[in-house]
Parts: sequence; C-alpha cells; structure tokens
Amino acid sequence: RHAGWIAAAGGLVDSSIPVVILFPEVDFDEKAFLDKVDNNVKEFGYCTIVVSEGTKWPDGRFLAEQGTRDDFGHAQLGGAAPVVANLIKNALGYKFHWAVADYLQRSARHLASDSDVEQAYALGQAAVEMALEGKNSVMPAIVRISNNPYKWEIGCGELKDVANVEKMMPNNYISEDGFSITDSCREYLLPLIEGENYPPYNDGLPNYVVLKKSKVVQKLPPFEV
Repeated sequence: RHAGWIAAAGGLVDSSIPVVILFPEVDFDEKAFLDKVDNNVKEFGYCTIVVSEGTKWPDGRFLAEQGTRDDFGHAQLGGAAPVVANLIKNALGYKFHWAVADYLQRSARHLASDSDVEQAYALGQAAVEMALEGKNSVMPAIVRISNNPYKWEIGCGELKDVANVEKMMPNNYISEDGFSITDSCREYLLPLIEGENYPPYNDGLPNYVVLKKSKVVQKLPPFEV
C-alpha cells in the first residue's frame, strides 16, 4: 500500500473514461486534484478516482493514517477513500460513492488472469522444490525477461534482501501531472492481465478446491529474523 502498483492498474481502462489516480509516489496536491475532478465532471458528467491508501500530504502525513504502526514501524493505513470523498463534497459539492477493495484485491480468484494463475502455480511449485532441496531463508521470485512477447522465469531471492523492502513505481510510469499512468507503465502492466481464467462453478457458486492439509515432516530448520 506504500507503492502505487495496484492503483496504477486503474489506468488500464479505456482512455475515454475519466479516471484520476492518486499514487503514494506523488505528494497529494489538493488544489490540482480538485481542479482535475471538477474539470472531468463538467466535461463527462462524472469522475472515477482510484486512491492508494499510501497517498501522502506534502508534509509526509498519510491521508489515511490511523495513528497505529505495524511490526516494522510503518503507519497502519485505511480509509483514504472517505477522506478524499469528503474533500470533494466540501470543496465542490458533488455527490459521491466510495468503496474499499480491501482483501478482494488479494483474494478475488474469479477475476484472476491466465498470467496470475500460471505464475502463482509456478511460484508455489518452485517454493516446494526449494524446500526439498534444503534451501532456507529464500523465496521464489518472478523475473521478467521481456514485455512483448511477455517472457518470464522464476528466480530465487534471499529473504534478508526482500523483507521490509518496497518496490516503488518508477517516475517514468507516472504521467507528468501525477494523476495517470504512462505508455511505459501500460506496457509493463498489460501482460499481467492477459487471458481470462474463471474457476469452475456449481449452481452459480465458484467450486474451489478444498485442501486436505495433511502435515508432513519438517524439512527446514526454523527461520530466525
């Protein structure tokens, strides 16, 4: 949530749809934002806004900061949408509706792409293989080889190099005005949503696999942080 990757996906919609994206990598400029929203509403009749929970004021405070912190000392965030909605209501008087994706952005299997499913399976398989090989304090990682055609492979990363590290969006992935994505970002993101991969359904409900969860003998020594 401190990086704008998920929010950036909102920029993949048709260019005729008025979308404003708030990225954690860009300080929140209230006046520029409200002007952008106002212009969109006047031109299109509405405006869709994608808000990252990590969006910050120029002084470094998070729009959604709750006053609590996680185990790494990071501010616990939540509720950026109502903050932005109230800004719009108070400044522009527009009606609004807001929704929080919350855990659905991580668990909505029925919206997974072919790329999602293929890479998730490959990562899980690689993790088991690494454990069987006796490797410890590592994690499998997706290494992109090319965008078009989309090629990738599974690499191996040390946990000490991964834990508590955030991969921020490059500057050239965010538009000059700070409210949308660039063609470079689009080229990077599009392969990740290629192909529909719906789970099987029974009587209108997704039929998910139920794991037996059989315990096996521990293969690795305990990991020490």
